Amino acid sequence: MFLVGMSMLSAGLKGLAGRKMREMLGRFTNTPLSGAVTGALTTAAIQSSSATTVAAVGFVASGMLTFPQALGIIFGANIGTTMTGWIVATLGFKLNLGTAMLPAVFLGALLHLSGRPQLSRARLALAGFSLLFIGIDQIKLALAAFEGVVTPTDFPSDTLLGRLELVGIGLLITLVTQSSSAGVATALAALGAGAISFPQAAAMVIGMDVGTTVTALLATVGGGTMARRTGLAHVIYNLLTGVMAFFLLGPFLLGPFSTLVAPLIAEGNGQIALVGFHSMFNALGVVLVLPFARPFARMIE
Repeated sequence: MFLVGMSMLSAGLKGLAGRKMREMLGRFTNTPLSGAVTGALTTAAIQSSSATTVAAVGFVASGMLTFPQALGIIFGANIGTTMTGWIVATLGFKLNLGTAMLPAVFLGALLHLSGRPQLSRARLALAGFSLLFIGIDQIKLALAAFEGVVTPTDFPSDTLLGRLELVGIGLLITLVTQSSSAGVATALAALGAGAISFPQAAAMVIGMDVGTTVTALLATVGGGTMARRTGLAHVIYNLLTGVMAFFLLGPFLLGPFSTLVAPLIAEGNGQIALVGFHSMFNALGVVLVLPFARPFARMIE
């Protein structure tokens, strides 16, 4: 239900944005920085990093964008995709909106009967947004049954090798669901149920961030050299960001950030800390790569 909700929400928002989204991606990407901002805003607006990166691949293949311009969009999409995690953590887990959203699904169906294209797209987005929270409620309900039965000891331990295994599990979940947002929602629910610890959940989220590149890579199949370069750049960039995040996890838990993270986990707000870590390493990755965007592009070429 969560995946269906994500798909409907993204399709509805893309339909409403339509040509404006494509124009914005094409017009505001003169520099890697403006491309990153545009990519982040577009992804946050349509709730799909895959849609943004696939669009960037298409623009490069058609000659609308140069390869360095598309890189900025890809960098920014990684930041924009963390917005879903914040919605899930702050609304989905703090408020029980599943039942409250049922009338919104009905309203979405009524709008669909209007026959007007704009209203039809709006109902798709509304119904998708509602199903998102109903899906989250079902995930929470399902994982609650494992509370006390499945514990962090059932997963790889919090060692270097254990964290690598957890990264692999996160990557596998994203490959199966084709949605890093669904994987992050599952990790948040498992963390809330006590099935996994915070370090285990953080390692899985790193894997999910790397796994999300597969969709863009598939979009390059049959494309030209420029499209393949864009897909490859997305994979290499996310791998580098994932490696950085892996080595940042220790300092995040025990370093300067521990004064912020430890109280959140102790107060039962581990989900907020987890999406904060997800946003932090993605934002840091963009900040570090932007000054070297053109040399990075040359390296890929």
